[in-house]
Amino acid sequence: MTHFLRTTAVTAGLAIFSMLFGAGNLMYPIKVGLNSGDMLLTGIVGFLLTAVLIPVVGLIAIIHFNGNYHQFFARIGTIPGRLLIAFCMAVLGPFYVMSRNVTVCYTMLKPFLPDAITGIMFSVIFCTLTFLATYKESKIIDLLGHLISPLLLVSLTIIVIKGLLNPQALVAQSSHASDIFTHQAKLGYGHLDLLGTIFFGSIVLSILKSNMKHESNYDIKELSKTGLKAGLIGCFLLAIVYIGLALLGAYHGVGLESINIAELFSIISFKILGQSGALVTATAVAMACLSTITALAIVLAEYVQRDIMHHKINYFKSLSLIILLTFIVSCSGIEALLKYAEPLINTLYPLLMTLTLCNLAFTTLNFKWVKLPVFATLVFSLYINWASYSIYLELLK
Repeated sequence: MTHFLRTTAVTAGLAIFSMLFGAGNLMYPIKVGLNSGDMLLTGIVGFLLTAVLIPVVGLIAIIHFNGNYHQFFARIGTIPGRLLIAFCMAVLGPFYVMSRNVTVCYTMLKPFLPDAITGIMFSVIFCTLTFLATYKESKIIDLLGHLISPLLLVSLTIIVIKGLLNPQALVAQSSHASDIFTHQAKLGYGHLDLLGTIFFGSIVLSILKSNMKHESNYDIKELSKTGLKAGLIGCFLLAIVYIGLALLGAYHGVGLESINIAELFSIISFKILGQSGALVTATAVAMACLSTITALAIVLAEYVQRDIMHHKINYFKSLSLIILLTFIVSCSGIEALLKYAEPLINTLYPLLMTLTLCNLAFTTLNFKWVKLPVFATLVFSLYINWASYSIYLELLK
């Protein structure tokens, strides 16, 4: 049993890393390095605070709820909890993160693809691969932990090491250290990994439970420990990769400040590895995007099947619907996705952070307040972000 738990923790940890490491995780860390210049340490600390530490807190919180995200959200009330779950699913699913993975993957891979492959053709191919990878949901841990994670880590390691062997001079930053820290911390929100650890943590715990049912000494505490170890392994790997990518942005991003954020990784990788390294770059991009979208597809398919359709459709039909919606939305392009999703995410993500902290305090310190802190956060967040909602009025016009 001990040997089983140990190996399962590592495999599940690699799977969590793959689930969380998607399109945005290639874009934002490089931008952090590019923005920080010679204040790189300050920028990285700010970024890791929101991109890694907060997701770890979310993972610990959902484990304390035994992976049941319905109970997790229900503490703010049945209806508000369901509405917040629905919002999270919409953001994680076809209406933002899944579609972003498709569009960013195309943007990053475009320099290495034949001219005949258009954005729509790429979306068809990528969505088809996603469907094939997620059709057998019970195999997702093995697929991510044994295949996709190693390919992703090896590819990124090659790019980072080669880049650090031939660094350029850091650009001197004129901004104050506090501004650098704050700006990079805001970039960390862009990953939305708090959502990932809450919902992916639920998947991992569910699969671990099913794998351990045949064990005679099945123990929920051991399961929670294994889930926590797996999450910490996954988040530690994230932090290491983020630091490596930030270093690449700092040492090789000079002159690329005006480049589209989705193109930075491909351009810098090509700059480091040259034409001969195109396969390595393409592998890293493809594995990063495929790993996250497969995990998200499972989360959304199960949610639609169970909570929206109440098992009136099977997993196959639910998954097909999610993939089709992802394809349709991805055809709008990365810039439109980022533009119209930003106000809503900036408003409700702090609310989710508050709920997570309150839930963790409830399970560890018996802190029972949750509705008032969450409501206060929502009011303040709406006040801060209200001006940005003008883009929706423009869209209606």
